[in-house]
Amino acid sequence: MSDFSSVLSPHEGEIHVIAAAQHIVKALGANKNLDDELRKILSQLDSHLSAMTVLTTESRGTGFREVEEQLKYAEEKIRGWESNQSLLWDSDEFDPLEASEFLKAIDEIQALIEGLRSLSVNGNRKQKELLNRADSILQMAMSRLEKETIHILVKHKQYFQPKNMSFRSCALDVLYDESFVSVEDIPSEEALQRNSREKESDEYIFDLVHPQVIPHLKSIANVMFGVNYGQEFCQAFIRVRRDALEEYLVILKVENFSIEDVLKMEWSSLNYEIKKWVRAMNIIIRYLASEKQLCDQILGDYGFVNPLCFVEISKGSLAHLLNFGEAIAMGTHEPEKLFRLLDMYEVVADNLLDIDALFSEEAGTAVRLEFHELLRSLGDSGRATFLKFGNAIAANASTRPFLGGGIHPLTKYVMNYIKTLTMYCNTLNVLLKDQEAADPNPVVEPENGQGVSSITHCQMACHFRSITATLESNLDSKSKLFKDGVLQHIFLMNNFHYMVRKVKSGELRLFFGDEWIKEHIVKYKQHAMSYERATWNSVLSFLKDGDSPGLCSASKAIRGFTIAFEEVYKNQTGWSIPDPELREDLQISTSQKVIHAYRSFMGRKSSSISEKYIRHSPDDLQNYILDLFNGSPRILHSSRKK
Repeated sequence: MSDFSSVLSPHEGEIHVIAAAQHIVKALGANKNLDDELRKILSQLDSHLSAMTVLTTESRGTGFREVEEQLKYAEEKIRGWESNQSLLWDSDEFDPLEASEFLKAIDEIQALIEGLRSLSVNGNRKQKELLNRADSILQMAMSRLEKETIHILVKHKQYFQPKNMSFRSCALDVLYDESFVSVEDIPSEEALQRNSREKESDEYIFDLVHPQVIPHLKSIANVMFGVNYGQEFCQAFIRVRRDALEEYLVILKVENFSIEDVLKMEWSSLNYEIKKWVRAMNIIIRYLASEKQLCDQILGDYGFVNPLCFVEISKGSLAHLLNFGEAIAMGTHEPEKLFRLLDMYEVVADNLLDIDALFSEEAGTAVRLEFHELLRSLGDSGRATFLKFGNAIAANASTRPFLGGGIHPLTKYVMNYIKTLTMYCNTLNVLLKDQEAADPNPVVEPENGQGVSSITHCQMACHFRSITATLESNLDSKSKLFKDGVLQHIFLMNNFHYMVRKVKSGELRLFFGDEWIKEHIVKYKQHAMSYERATWNSVLSFLKDGDSPGLCSASKAIRGFTIAFEEVYKNQTGWSIPDPELREDLQISTSQKVIHAYRSFMGRKSSSISEKYIRHSPDDLQNYILDLFNGSPRILHSSRKK
């Protein structure tokens, strides 16, 4: 709005100039094609010109009678609305004409104030009295507009509803302890949920206040800024919108924990809070894009005031999220925390460009820097946690052999852990780019340059192969706890087979490569053959001795074979081969070797063996072999009468 104070000095013909200006303004206002904003500006200009005419005339006389009359008229209008309990911009009773008259009265008062201050009669008692009175009336009107602003923002608030409110963490919890607390395969739907998770379109903006009241808010803002009450408008606007954002965090169930609270929290509770935090972070950034639009709509014409208000609205709630994230990054580096750390790192990284755009102005510099620092802290913590995971495998010691020689919990834990980590491949490759891994099974590029995935050569692949090599070394140490050397082979066969099955069954195959798989198939098959030789060669040796003249009679050979077989049965029914296919393969291999030898011997020596020494038929033995490796110790009773 132009400053017309210079024309208020008493010059010859200035009243005629003002009158001419008023005539032009009225002529322009009569144009039906004007938009509402321009029509409002012309109306305000007309009010100022009217005030100038009065003040110029009055300043040449001895009093301010007409000025006082105009002020009284404006005051009556302001006080009349002030005594009315209903609000001018109430949606049920909104009268555009009444609201316009209220704003026009404010403009008239401001014009009189500016005119009075510009007169050359400073020190005039009447002038000071009128100025104080006008200021008081203006302050009353501004107080009313603050209430109106708050009322509009609260009554017409709309709740943010993104297209997809559900956000699940990508990984199940992978836990380990010596009491066999472990997980099996990560359900495929969990992986699918993560792989199909798409960030909502940046173009999706929601109206946080009903669009129909935006012009009302802008009108109020224009009037309050026009009379130097912009700060009061901003304070009211910030207060309501800040409360709305904090209320939305409550809806998202995000609590305001101190750093000390987070560091003291039990993992089960902390794990739950992190999942909520990740989901909230993903949604709040979209919420803030809508909040930024609202600020632009209302305050976009006021330069640096707009980003300042947006930052004031946002920074309190963002501080809650930032403090929680920093507290997590400051925490200890237990391996079970890695997946949640990576979830947090990824959600910040995914939203960082949006954060930079939302807070691109100087007012938002601190917010931008805090999020970049949070990303760095989470990355450092994630890297340290991953490296500690490898060290924890090496340090995992046992004092007792694992019952039954089955798949050790550590093996399940490690393989499920790294299988889950494949979903974070890109992130971990970034975090570990400067961390060399001692890869005992480096992948050699074939001469034809084909058949090896680029993933097999990435940082994660090298670290995975290093981790499994550490696991193998640990398992070898654990196998030596078994007093029975044969059970050592069963234990290592089980665990190597489990590792191969995990690698072959999914994306881990791309990281390890076919050559690793072939080498480890050979390893578990070698242990299977070593088991067969160590167990059954000694049992079958009785039959070989029975075939050698002079060494052992046929009856004595059968008796020795039977005792040895029953001893194996008693021990090895309590041993465990959890994988049914592997168990069946070993049973079949054993059966072919043992039953064939037994049946052949019985056929050759049937005439020289006393019936009382034959306790089991070949078919009986075949059925007994099917009882082996089921993890339930049994004692074999004779199937024939002595």
